[in-house]
Amino acid sequence: MKTKQYIVIGMAATLLASCVKDDLYNTPHPDRGAVSVSLTGVTADDAYVLDIDGQAADITGSPFTYPDLLTPGAHSLVVYNHAEGFTFDGRMAQVHTSGSKTRADGTPVIPLPGYLRTASQEITVVADDTLRLTPTPVQRVRDLHIEFTVTQGRPELIQTVTGTLSGIAGAFDMEAGQTTGEPASTVVTFTRDGDRLTADARLLGTMGAVQTLTLDIAFTDDGRTQRTEVDLTEALAAFNGDMTAGFKVTGTLETPVGMEEATADITGWETIDGGGVDAEI
Repeated sequence: MKTKQYIVIGMAATLLASCVKDDLYNTPHPDRGAVSVSLTGVTADDAYVLDIDGQAADITGSPFTYPDLLTPGAHSLVVYNHAEGFTFDGRMAQVHTSGSKTRADGTPVIPLPGYLRTASQEITVVADDTLRLTPTPVQRVRDLHIEFTVTQGRPELIQTVTGTLSGIAGAFDMEAGQTTGEPASTVVTFTRDGDRLTADARLLGTMGAVQTLTLDIAFTDDGRTQRTEVDLTEALAAFNGDMTAGFKVTGTLETPVGMEEATADITGWETIDGGGVDAEI
């Protein structure tokens, strides 16, 4: 009788263990998956956004777990920072236009937006598990420094110089990781130090077949002005390379002696790719 009793108890314990095992899961969400990100290569004061399938959430810590659980399978992920001077429409980042946050055809974009950084990838979510990622946002804008020396004239007579640079990008597709839209332009203001004129810009990149710089120069005497146009296509050919390294363009502004003519000329353009340029706002 005792032997039979032990056999019955053993069978009951086996059945109970089998039932418990079937009900155990790795997470509280056995039919869905979670996503957690820890950003690398970023500064603590940057405000970043995690976008999965077009639904965005502000990243509030590291690691950060996306607030929604996801169905198993493929999903699209984009990470970006709230860079100043940009409007974000879904996964599109657009540089503000001068005097407005809204892009308008033909209106120049601001010359010095903030440092936009983005990362994108396709992910695969597994049910009853947490996908842990360490994306590294990449810088998408590049500093441009323009500098030229005034010759054959009297630079002290120069009152103001503005330059319109055309053939640049004004929008960035953060999912595709590339510039998009039509070529835009921006207006930069030059400062003079003796016979040297300098200006800074921060660009998403060049766009289109031609990049042109048009200078409008105003003088202190008699309200005279000059307009000079130069083709910078060749000088900026390598601009869309390493966006983290500054890009410097130098040249000579040749103006007539006494600046009595209505036009000037720019010659001797040279480029320095990655020369430690740091555009200031």
